[in-house]
Amino acid sequence: MGKKQISQLTFFDYCVGITIGSIAATLSVDQNVKIVNGLVSLTIWGFFPIMLAYLGLKSLVFSRITDGKATIVIRNGEVLDKNLRKNLLTINELLMLLREKGAFNVSDVEMAVWETNGELSIMLKTDQQPATPQTLGISMEQGHGPAILIMDGKIMKKSLEHLGYSKEWLAGEIQKQGAEDIKDVFLAQMNSRGSIYVDLYED
Repeated sequence: MGKKQISQLTFFDYCVGITIGSIAATLSVDQNVKIVNGLVSLTIWGFFPIMLAYLGLKSLVFSRITDGKATIVIRNGEVLDKNLRKNLLTINELLMLLREKGAFNVSDVEMAVWETNGELSIMLKTDQQPATPQTLGISMEQGHGPAILIMDGKIMKKSLEHLGYSKEWLAGEIQKQGAEDIKDVFLAQMNSRGSIYVDLYED
């Protein structure tokens, strides 16, 4: 199931994981269990969640049956007590989860959603959200992700060609930062502004 099994563990995924672990443990220590039977069980339980995940992609109703659905627990700064009770969530637990998100006042929260994986997602009210260049009407130059030029003493040719620079230019840039040769560089990275960060093997 890929990264979903770790980052978005639902109750159903949790049960499947425990079942597979239990079968594997029994197979490894119980001599009365035939290896073939154990492997068949592992295959079925390994295929089962993948099949359900595929069906969940095709049907929203089926996905809600297996994974449940998110519940709004705060709306317009007001706690929805009924929804808390439905999810067996106490007010103290809710306040703790809000503090973990940096919201210490319930009145600052426009909406809070209790997700199917047990995480709380919050949206602060407009006047409580941090200012951004967009909200302030300031135009900013669009940046891009950093490009790795050298890794472990080797030039990343594709990155260098994509940026339109030559090996000679790169050698000159790293020499300015104390490297005598490409092999002396553990990592060289360029940000969207053209600045180069160089980390040498010998700091």
